[in-house]
Amino acid sequence: MEQRKEINFEGQNVYVGIDVHLKKWDVTIMTESGHKRNYCQPPSAQALFEHLKKHYPNGNYQAVYESGYSGFSTCYALNESGINCIVVHAADVPTTQYETVMKTDPVDSEKLARGLKAGVLRGIYIHRKETLDDRSLVRFRKTIQMQLGGYKSRVKHLLYTNGVSYPDYFESSGTHWSKRFMEWLRKDVVLFSSTRNSLDMLLKQVESMRNNLLEATRRIRQLAKNERYATAYRNLLSIPGIGSITAMCLLTETDDINRFRNEKQFASYIGLIPACHNSGEKKINCEKTFRGNKHICPMIIECAWTAARRDKAMADFYSKCCRRMEPNKAIIHIARKMSNRILMVLNTGKQYEYEKV
Repeated sequence: MEQRKEINFEGQNVYVGIDVHLKKWDVTIMTESGHKRNYCQPPSAQALFEHLKKHYPNGNYQAVYESGYSGFSTCYALNESGINCIVVHAADVPTTQYETVMKTDPVDSEKLARGLKAGVLRGIYIHRKETLDDRSLVRFRKTIQMQLGGYKSRVKHLLYTNGVSYPDYFESSGTHWSKRFMEWLRKDVVLFSSTRNSLDMLLKQVESMRNNLLEATRRIRQLAKNERYATAYRNLLSIPGIGSITAMCLLTETDDINRFRNEKQFASYIGLIPACHNSGEKKINCEKTFRGNKHICPMIIECAWTAARRDKAMADFYSKCCRRMEPNKAIIHIARKMSNRILMVLNTGKQYEYEKV
């Protein structure tokens, strides 16, 4: 009777750690029996699947890589190829001192494979493909807004360095960047030099940025009418302090609100939970952690100032907090309460009702 020598990994997990780069992937493969292999391959999910199918046939393929430039595209491709993939935050991967000192791509991929095999890695949430462009649109608007602020500062810096004084009717900063102010900049401002090429180019850039910001805002408001967001969007607007941009940022960044089991988990995702560093007699406590969503957290804190003025319950709680801490710390507590109300509104599908100050 002929003896079969075919390799079969049926029922076994095959763990794959990938250090993803633009032109190559460094891959480490580990099996449950302890076998390990490192190799380098082209950046292709299909090529990885063919390699696994050839050398580890019928295995249960599990892969992991650190979030980076490729976003979720690598994860989508791996899952579609038949490889179960998760994406992890780089700071959450257990790392030894040797791996910090002797950092190479093969070492990084092996570290990921080992962590996946040990079951100590927790993947981040993978957004749905159909919502990625919505999130990018809201983020793009924020980028334009920041760049516009930078160009406005450059214009004012140019005026200061050329000794230009504002007319009396522009003494208040609230009158700046109006249509009349832009007209004054274009026609009446005279610099030390006989030319003003730098100012003219800066003004063109400001006008271009303002048009792009207006167009992005229009598209976001149009997106809010989409069936996917319309109901939740209207409910969020019922919370004092939350406007259209903040509401759409919340909806596009969270994607699926059901992934949060409780208020604490939602506040942790935003970054509104306390941070501490206690060691022996040394104790350091902070009102909020540095980790969290960098797009949502600043918006919620800004909205909390409005909520503390308009919502009676929030105003009373803010006053109570201010008796034992500084206002800038007290507002973090208001923002945390706002996150609880946001989660309640999104989970129940009902508008927020409050007593006005």
